[in-house]
Amino acid sequence: MQKIFFALPGNEPLTNSLADKCNAELGIAIIRQFPDGETYVKILSDVKDKQVIMVCTLDHPDNKVLPLFFLSQTAKELGAKCTCLISPYLAYMRQDKRFHAGEGITSTYFSKLASSFADSLITIDPHLHRRNNLSEIYSIPTTVLHASNLISDWIRKNITKPLLVGPDSESSQWVSEVAKNSEAPFIVLEKTRKGDDEVEISVPQVINYKNHTPVLVDDIISTAQTMIATVIHLKNAGMKKPFCIGVHGIFANNAYADLLYAGAEDVITCNTIPHESNRIKIDDIIVSSITYQ
Repeated sequence: MQKIFFALPGNEPLTNSLADKCNAELGIAIIRQFPDGETYVKILSDVKDKQVIMVCTLDHPDNKVLPLFFLSQTAKELGAKCTCLISPYLAYMRQDKRFHAGEGITSTYFSKLASSFADSLITIDPHLHRRNNLSEIYSIPTTVLHASNLISDWIRKNITKPLLVGPDSESSQWVSEVAKNSEAPFIVLEKTRKGDDEVEISVPQVINYKNHTPVLVDDIISTAQTMIATVIHLKNAGMKKPFCIGVHGIFANNAYADLLYAGAEDVITCNTIPHESNRIKIDDIIVSSITYQ
């Protein structure tokens, strides 16, 4: 089936790259707001009998979802065979249960909405916390891709004597996988609770890694508070300045600057969300997935 790619505003670099690598058509659409804030959509390309691939990462999602919905509906009314949503960062994965009485389980609601207007979904490392896979909440075919090998490759090529560091026991599985593929050792910080409000954090076997470069890896860097605390603990333990790597760099408030100020040597992310820290490209793994659709 012939493919045609459409970039939602802000997603042009990745969309152009994917269309070029797939040797596919780059669609043209007008997506803008009326003075009252309502969304206007007009497709200028011929989409009849084609697979329409919409590229839109979903950080700060609320202003992006209606344009996506309208673009997909318009494409289908104009004769598109199907629409595929490529969302490198997938929103609304956090609220996956009712933590307190009266709360909405928004991950379920959002998945129903997305499944109603897209016929398939491709994403990178969604934050599956209490769910095993996306099929538990999405009714459309979903493809989940992983950036761990890309991160491992970057570490091997750019850091001498890396030491992968996990901020807590929950990060152990993720960090150990990246460390294994990076052919590097890893440690996980140890927390000891001294009281209700006092937690002591230690760096195990620190004496064995004084000559290594610490590398902190996480799937999402949002407020960066955990990473900042870890950077400070490593500094206090006499370690070298660490590199901080995240798949998705949300960087709420001043998180990026705060990480560097805390003592990080550098902050690197994948280009799932456009940011100056993007140094690891996910384009090729997405293309590989598209070719099998």
